[in-house]
Amino acid sequence: MNAVLDELTWRGFIAHSTDPDALSSAFDAGRVSSYVGFDPTAPSIHMGNLVQLMLSRILQSGGHRPFLLVGGSTGLIGDPKQSSERNLNPRELVHEWVEKIRAQVSRFVDFDGPDGAVVVNNYDWTSELSTLDFLRNIGKHFSVNRMLDREVVKARLESGISYTEFSYVLLQSLDFLELYRRHGVILQTGGSDQWGNLTAGVDLIRRAEGAKVHALATPLLTKADGTKFGKTESGTIWLDPAMTSPYAFHQFFLNAEDAMVVQYLKIFTRRSAEEIEDLARQTAEAPHLRAAQRALADDITDLVHSPAERRAAAAAAAAIFGREELAGLPEPTLRAVVAELGSPPLRVGEELPTVVEVLVAAGVVASRSAARRAIDEGGAYLNNRKVTDADARLVAEDLLHGRFVVVRRGRRTVGALAVER
Repeated sequence: MNAVLDELTWRGFIAHSTDPDALSSAFDAGRVSSYVGFDPTAPSIHMGNLVQLMLSRILQSGGHRPFLLVGGSTGLIGDPKQSSERNLNPRELVHEWVEKIRAQVSRFVDFDGPDGAVVVNNYDWTSELSTLDFLRNIGKHFSVNRMLDREVVKARLESGISYTEFSYVLLQSLDFLELYRRHGVILQTGGSDQWGNLTAGVDLIRRAEGAKVHALATPLLTKADGTKFGKTESGTIWLDPAMTSPYAFHQFFLNAEDAMVVQYLKIFTRRSAEEIEDLARQTAEAPHLRAAQRALADDITDLVHSPAERRAAAAAAAAIFGREELAGLPEPTLRAVVAELGSPPLRVGEELPTVVEVLVAAGVVASRSAARRAIDEGGAYLNNRKVTDADARLVAEDLLHGRFVVVRRGRRTVGALAVER
């Protein structure tokens, strides 16, 4: 097997491939141009998209050329969902998101040299395309019977699917055809839930150009219980720090399940097989040390954010559990900690609240009596200082950056909130 495909295989990137032997031969023959698409259905890409970017990075490191497509036109429609029709976003908003996502994806590839990446926008070749030309030159190559057989379409037939979403596959296939014609792209990659779209593009190029091209799908990453990876109770794990803070991002991977962390290391880091095997061994022998999770969280936070943001996230985690000084945390980091811990602001009048009220409001105890009991037993902390007076009231100096407090019960039950007058 070709060396690049061999690495993709052991790292777990390959769920389906149209013709593995022919693709291996294409890689052996020279530089392969590939593409993956990102539709701007939100102002940021997320962890599922990062799988595709990591795949593009591996291909590029093997001497192949990645094209990253931001779907200025397909984003106006949206790939069909299994459950319901997508809302159509305003054209101006989609174009704004295109630029944000273009900037995001550009950070993960190298644009220099003969293998330099290219970012493209499919709006460039669809905005002036007439309906008649689209139907004559593209639509004639698609069988309605085959389109109806797609899983996502079958799932929607009873509840209904618009022609807009039904025709999405034609637009994505057109992208592959245009990139084949313009840049010699012969490989499209995507998640396994995109397999029908990927193979439709392969078939369109065969019909329209008489050429053989390839598709490769990655598995959909899940948690150990089979639920979708990258989702938390608070929502999707975004790559935009304004939508998922570096602290929350780092914490998400620190809390990765033992059963899945090795798979995540293979996908989201460039650590060698030997390094990953050693981390797996350490995790099996001493799971409480979370060696694999720490390596994963550090590597991926460095990549997506920066080493400085990773150090700030680690310092914040150490501070809220009493191992570092809270007063030294920057205001944005502390704000992210408060947001991640999830307590609503505590609104007060002229008088600041009691420590008992803060312990209850932050959710570290269930009641005022439980708060008093924790204080009497020596297990309650305000900003990492032990509280000894059950009737103590906050003073202005207790408010970090003028509004935040962190409380703790025992060693691990932590809460934080903003005090608002």
